[in-house]
Amino acid sequence: MDHDGLSPFQKREIARHLDAGGLIAYPTEAVFGLGCDPLDGPAVMRLLALKQRDPAKGLILIADHPDGLRPYTSLDQGDWERICRDWPAARTVIVPAAAGVPDWLTGGRDEIALRVPAHATARAICAAFGGPIVSTSANRSGRPPARSALLARRAFAADGVRIIPGAVDRRARPSQIIHWPTGRIIRS
Repeated sequence: MDHDGLSPFQKREIARHLDAGGLIAYPTEAVFGLGCDPLDGPAVMRLLALKQRDPAKGLILIADHPDGLRPYTSLDQGDWERICRDWPAARTVIVPAAAGVPDWLTGGRDEIALRVPAHATARAICAAFGGPIVSTSANRSGRPPARSALLARRAFAADGVRIIPGAVDRRARPSQIIHWPTGRIIRS
């Protein structure tokens, strides 16, 4: 078992599951996240349907390192470096999306939400997968987010979602969201 709470076997199995279009529920800083391969359109659509989330809202991408998120934004290098100084952290930034980023990630807008989480298990999942994953709270519309593997299992295991073990910081709040172009804090 590594310091991130996952064995090498678990990491390989998680990567295989994501590669095959599977969905996962996994611990992040404050709540369990629901995720999948961001470039697998059918997987993203299944995630949105399970969550009962409006696709126009867009989704957050998380990665183990800022380099994994760089292809998704058209920010100039100076702005990108300023954002990266604050990661890893429970801080999501909304930035201009790069050309060609799928609408299912941006909600049809020209911006995308990105984060390098402070949670070691969430970063380890991305590293094992070899790139970013979708991150949205593990709950159905109108329900509170899951704050434990047990609650995530109750909500999604019957739907074939693989539940990744781990703990969240029960004192933490969901990540801060900042709209980078305007500096406006959307969620603190």
